Amino acid sequence: MEPHENTGHPRRWAILGVLVISLLVVVLDNTILNVALRTLADPVHGLGATQGELEWSINSYTLVFAGLLFTFGVLGDRSGRRRFLLIGLVLFGLSSLLSAYAQSPGQLIAARALMGVGGAAIMPVTLSIISNVFDPRERGRAIGVWAGAVGLAVAIGPILGGALLEHYWWGSVFLINVPVVAVGVVLVALLVPESRDPSPGRVDLLGVLLSVVGLVALTYGIIDGGEHGFDRPVVWAAVGGGLAVLAWFVLHELRSDHPSLDVRLFRVPRFAAPVAMVGLIFFAAMGVMFFSSFYLQLVRDYSPLQTGLLFLPFAGAQLIFAPRSAAMVRRYGGRAVSVVGLVLTVAALGAFVFVDATTPIWVVLVFFFLQGAGMANIMPPATESIMSALPREKAGVGSAVSNTVRQVAGALGVAVLGSVLSAVYRADVAAAVDRLPAPAREAATESVSGAYAAAGQLGPAGPQLIAAANDAFVSAMHWAAAFATVVAALGILVVLRWMPGRGAADPVAPSVGEPELAGTA
Repeated sequence: MEPHENTGHPRRWAILGVLVISLLVVVLDNTILNVALRTLADPVHGLGATQGELEWSINSYTLVFAGLLFTFGVLGDRSGRRRFLLIGLVLFGLSSLLSAYAQSPGQLIAARALMGVGGAAIMPVTLSIISNVFDPRERGRAIGVWAGAVGLAVAIGPILGGALLEHYWWGSVFLINVPVVAVGVVLVALLVPESRDPSPGRVDLLGVLLSVVGLVALTYGIIDGGEHGFDRPVVWAAVGGGLAVLAWFVLHELRSDHPSLDVRLFRVPRFAAPVAMVGLIFFAAMGVMFFSSFYLQLVRDYSPLQTGLLFLPFAGAQLIFAPRSAAMVRRYGGRAVSVVGLVLTVAALGAFVFVDATTPIWVVLVFFFLQGAGMANIMPPATESIMSALPREKAGVGSAVSNTVRQVAGALGVAVLGSVLSAVYRADVAAAVDRLPAPAREAATESVSGAYAAAGQLGPAGPQLIAAANDAFVSAMHWAAAFATVVAALGILVVLRWMPGRGAADPVAPSVGEPELAGTA
């Protein structure tokens, strides 16, 4: 082969555009839902969902999505990536319709779980197809565009959701997915070539089953603990059982002659270090983004549309810097770019320790921009390092592992940081609500949202309760932000210690083709 011959698909950039559309629908859904939570809790204009039901409307999607990502990445490599993408888009569109017309919180939670199945089929195959249609020399740039699409969806989602909620009923935030899905299905069918692992061998059925059961049990324990507390046996049974099953999965994969994932890949720094970095940063970032939405809509009294607009600096920074990070990686190396991104993200997260109810909003916007710029320079080099540690035909494994770690870490971040937030809030607000009637006291103690609802029924005493709830929430936010900052800072140590520097990653490439690293016997 000629040294400069491009081995990519002739229509690779058009295909990338189609994959971006497919990715948009998955990311849009979650970002839109974040600004709709307050409306869904309204018994008149929404479904009258409780705080727990609101959490499960988010977490039912995450639970199914994270549990199936790895399996669907493997099965997509085997049975055909375009086929899996089409099935995922159709399922996502149908479940969006069900969500839009749900008549109760329970129906919405079930429909969201079905959306998780569709999302799990879409997400990993988009990266797999990128790895197969692009020449390795262009893959970093393509992944930068892919990551930038996430920033675009983050920007569009809250603004679009806020605008829809101001003019239409709450179901419109789910119905908007349907036309995007329809366009995506047509373009995928016309442009995206079919690809699969040319020599898949036997399916590791036990490995697939163990990965699903272990991830679902672990994620369930994390989410349920965040909602009801980690002091109950059922939570630790789920977490411990999930970890035990995943340990069994690791032992099985080490002994299998046809593993679905050769866990010896984690001995390769180019693969293991960015996976750990992604997990740590999404643990911290997703937890902070979760309470930021409540801070803006309740403590600062912004509408859903205004809240969406306030997240624009975060999304704008991703749009600006993510596509350019590939060039930075080529010039300075993945480790240097990742460290800079991590330092910016840690600084932005740590700044929330000093944010209160009177902080000028432009200062908060600067923090959002710094966080967006930092994360834009974390995901592309991390994803490129993960994907380049595998041969093209095993791309689904890499993307599945990367996205599974991201989703599980994000769920863990929301659950653990949410638990910290709730514990500190309840302790601080207890004195202020001690003399309230029992129903108002229970609502105000449950969450800051409950305190606002209770204040509306207290007449002249309402403003005093709101002030106390705001103070308690801000104090709790400071503790949660400090915890998130420490976790994110661990990512810097991981990168400096184990991620290969500039010019150090290339020697890994020849070993990728060896059986123990390729995932074949």
